[in-house]
Amino acid sequence: MSESSDIQELAKANSDFDQILPAHSAAIYREFQAGRVIVRDVWDSNRSELRPNLLYNVLYNHLSHFRTFYEHLGSELVFNESGAFFFLKESSDDESEEHDENAFRVQVILLLIGRYFARSGRDLDYLGRPDAGLNDQDVSAMADDDEYQDILRAARFDKGLPEALEYLDKRNLLFRSGADRWFLSSAGLYFLQELVREYEQD
Repeated sequence: MSESSDIQELAKANSDFDQILPAHSAAIYREFQAGRVIVRDVWDSNRSELRPNLLYNVLYNHLSHFRTFYEHLGSELVFNESGAFFFLKESSDDESEEHDENAFRVQVILLLIGRYFARSGRDLDYLGRPDAGLNDQDVSAMADDDEYQDILRAARFDKGLPEALEYLDKRNLLFRSGADRWFLSSAGLYFLQELVREYEQD
């Protein structure tokens, strides 16, 4: 690589840094460190509506910058276009046990929700709608099901379904859209649909 192209690369990197507010970079980093995905739309409980996620837009508009940045930190920034979300993946081949356990626990909850919803005769896509999703009666019915409770306990959700829903909520995979309604984010719905596809192939 020539000296002039090195200088151009450095200038481009500096201009990317100049365009991104440090507060935004720090907020994105905190989201990933907390084990969250960054979705395109987040639930605004004050307005009771989905609104665009500023952090998603910052990542999307400066994708190559952030991919390089997280690569230097030993991670891979993954953009899932169909689910409209970003997440961090460990670059090392041997992913941590903690990561595996988190992924397992997420899968268990999503599969239980999907199984219950499908058995009630509803289309899984409704789980991703703020005006549909799970209601209080659904949560009560799932909480009263001994089989579901046994499965949740096996996944170390000792407090049952409320703890499991909170676990998804903390990771931006599920939103609470009212006192008695929950729905999956675009990322949560994507992961559920992937699990269903894998199950159907087996």
